[in-house]
Amino acid sequence: MRPRLYLITPNGLEAPGAVEAFTAQLKSALGAGDVACLQLRMKGAGDDGVRRAAEVLMPIAHEAGVAFLINDRPDLAAAIGADGAHIGQEDMSYAQVRALLGPERTIGVTCHASRHLAIEAAEAGADYVAFGAFFPTETKEPKARADVELIRWWAEIMEVPCVAIGGITPENAAPLIAAGADFLAVSSGVWAHPGGPAQAVALFNRHFTRDT
Repeated sequence: MRPRLYLITPNGLEAPGAVEAFTAQLKSALGAGDVACLQLRMKGAGDDGVRRAAEVLMPIAHEAGVAFLINDRPDLAAAIGADGAHIGQEDMSYAQVRALLGPERTIGVTCHASRHLAIEAAEAGADYVAFGAFFPTETKEPKARADVELIRWWAEIMEVPCVAIGGITPENAAPLIAAGADFLAVSSGVWAHPGGPAQAVALFNRHFTRDT
């Protein structure tokens, strides 16, 4: 299976008018190539802010055939009707989230650079595990640095998809693709790309076609 792009919303959407201003960037990016999903990540927002952002952004994602996930807040994912949730190690347990979201919706689990955490998540039933950070990133303070060998090991022994995250750009993505990452999770590598989001999405997809 060729890898796919997993977009994460940029920082700053909590500011007044930021979500509405972001819609043009989002439409441009989603129209430039294959994107598997969009994760809404608003660490500093309250419930109302996340709900309002989802009401604006989820229809845009769905119109483009892109799954819409919510970071850290499976309760809001359930209430809003999102396609799933991404949870960290400090959030609800996978079992609690699955009970909340039901059997059909997607649940991904952050596993940092831990093989043990990833195997636990996979055995529990997670739809994907996320490893990282692979490169320096200013989007968030990473709790661990992962090595590309972790992706290679996972791809060789496990069927559950893995997501690589952390500082990924079109310029440094090739080793992760070659190692067998199923998805590349990208935020600033798309939204802050010098050529603009659409060019970044197109470059990633060119990599996926050429390097697989």
